[in-house]
Amino acid sequence: MKYILSLLAFFILLSCKDRRKITMDRPPNIVIVFTDDQGYQDLSSYGSPNIHTPHLDELAENGLKLTNFYSAQAVCSASRAALLTGCYPNRIGISGALFPYHKVGINAQETTLAEMLKVRGYKTGIFGKWHLGHHPEFLPNNHGFDEFKGIPYSNDMWPVDYDGNQVPSDHRLAKTYPQLPFFHNFEVVKEIRTLEDQAQLTTELTHAAVDFIERNKEHPFFLYVPHPMPHVPIAVSDKFKGKSKQGLYGDVIMEIDWSVGEIIKKLKENVLEENTFFVFTSDNGPWLNFGNHAGSASPLREGKGTAWEGGQREPCVIHYPKEIKKARTIDTPIMAIDLLPTIAEITNAELPPKKIDGKSVWNVFKGETNESPQEAYFFYYKTNELHGVRYKDWKLYFPHTFRTLNGRPGGKDGYPAKYEMNAIEKIELYNLKDDVGETTDVASKYPDVVQKIKSLANDMRNELGDNLLNIQGIANRPIGRID
Repeated sequence: MKYILSLLAFFILLSCKDRRKITMDRPPNIVIVFTDDQGYQDLSSYGSPNIHTPHLDELAENGLKLTNFYSAQAVCSASRAALLTGCYPNRIGISGALFPYHKVGINAQETTLAEMLKVRGYKTGIFGKWHLGHHPEFLPNNHGFDEFKGIPYSNDMWPVDYDGNQVPSDHRLAKTYPQLPFFHNFEVVKEIRTLEDQAQLTTELTHAAVDFIERNKEHPFFLYVPHPMPHVPIAVSDKFKGKSKQGLYGDVIMEIDWSVGEIIKKLKENVLEENTFFVFTSDNGPWLNFGNHAGSASPLREGKGTAWEGGQREPCVIHYPKEIKKARTIDTPIMAIDLLPTIAEITNAELPPKKIDGKSVWNVFKGETNESPQEAYFFYYKTNELHGVRYKDWKLYFPHTFRTLNGRPGGKDGYPAKYEMNAIEKIELYNLKDDVGETTDVASKYPDVVQKIKSLANDMRNELGDNLLNIQGIANRPIGRID
């Protein structure tokens, strides 16, 4: 009997070695987990004192922890468009958030990350929130994804009030929003009508993602998991209720961390972890006026809907054991637009034929350089307004208005506080290395830096325009439209 067990163990080991060789010899799998409205501090590895995220912490310890990683715009649709196309969202005609009454979406002429990888033979799946157009022409299956399960736009775009109850038919929400649909490919298979329905989303999408890995383990695959949480209304399954020291919001983040753990466990089961390029980040910062139902961007200034650091600087963890073997913290500024060309480099995929804004940061990830390939990053918001520019350690802001709580607490238990509007009256400059909280304007002390950044901004305005100055760009491309 002992001999038979030893022989069985030998063959299992041999099988694992063979499988490892097969999976290591093919192009790397790509997994991107993309949360919604998560704050910079909302992982224990990024300083959260009350939220325990062991799975993501382990990935950070054994991979890369990025401390200067930016979403491309501080709001939902625009940031997702940038991630999937490698373009500033205003280049491709997308800004802000798309709503159920809009008849626009991502243009078919743009090349998504999924389309780029399908040419290389990848299986592609998205399980979560899409938010790049809900009409059939704009859904994921028409933009490179083999499979889609999830919601077409934000989970608060439904006829439900802050108390979690459906509103009457004559209510403004009922006149604005239909019931929140849950898609399987092009078909609406159910409606999300209650907070209990919302509470099942993270678990259901995780199971779908894990099943996708199991069914496609014999091929290179691209798995995109854009969780609807922790965008309000937040909800969590019973298995994580009360688990956090930060109330319901912390419970939601812990369930997302569990989701990451389930994905990693499935990769390990199929000897796929080493040859998988895994990314975890968020679309923008926390929706601060929701108070205890929002996250924390500490020590950064402001949150979602602003170009301040708290609006766009996000936690980002990258794990790829085959090529990134040393645990490191990367302080180099990097933006989500850079992920597509980086993935193109590591998969030997061809870049999209139309111009993109991202540049590969693979040399930074490998530790060969600390220099960003980008001279500057540009922070657009609203309808093509250039609010700020990141240049090396400097962040410059042009005059504009922005929303803020002005030090007041946010709302409570799903009800928002009201924002106020503040204005920047003149150019302001901050040294992020010395002043990450953007408390001290030093523009008057560094006129040469201001002039350099203004020159870079003018070049970008020529490309993409700036509605604050009534400048029309020469390189903007149209959003997709239906008749």
